[in-house]
Amino acid sequence: MSEVVIQEVLETYPEAKRDSLIPILQNVQKKEGFISRNAVVAIARHLDIPASKIYGVATFYNQFRFQPYGRYLIQICRGTACHVKGSLAILDTLRHSLKIEPGQTTRDGLFSLEVVACLGACGLAPLVSINGEFHGSVTSEIVTELIENLRTEAQEV
Repeated sequence: MSEVVIQEVLETYPEAKRDSLIPILQNVQKKEGFISRNAVVAIARHLDIPASKIYGVATFYNQFRFQPYGRYLIQICRGTACHVKGSLAILDTLRHSLKIEPGQTTRDGLFSLEVVACLGACGLAPLVSINGEFHGSVTSEIVTELIENLRTEAQEV
């Protein structure tokens, strides 16, 4: 995120105090896609609090992230219905195939992996969402094929 965009966000909070921290973080993340190191420093200066306090708050809430998502955001549902229908095996397949853990992005920037508590489509369990598109009744084989297709698609572009 450019310094200009960070400044624009901070200007919407001219007399901000510590109680504005979460809305500022949310606004920065909305515009940038994540909380950058530059953003943390600028927010700390603006609110006149240490950057460590900003990190402390941002790491407490799982809504904030410090790295941008990859081109494909893969969310695997671990809700009760998905768990019962085998989502742990699918998660293991994704970990192995992508060589990342939940919350991480592949080195090539193609894939990010997130575990979510529930995607709200229990009838489709087990469920994986890729960039908001639901894939229901997935198996390890299906998710492997989806990953292979996305890799191929990315190479064609």
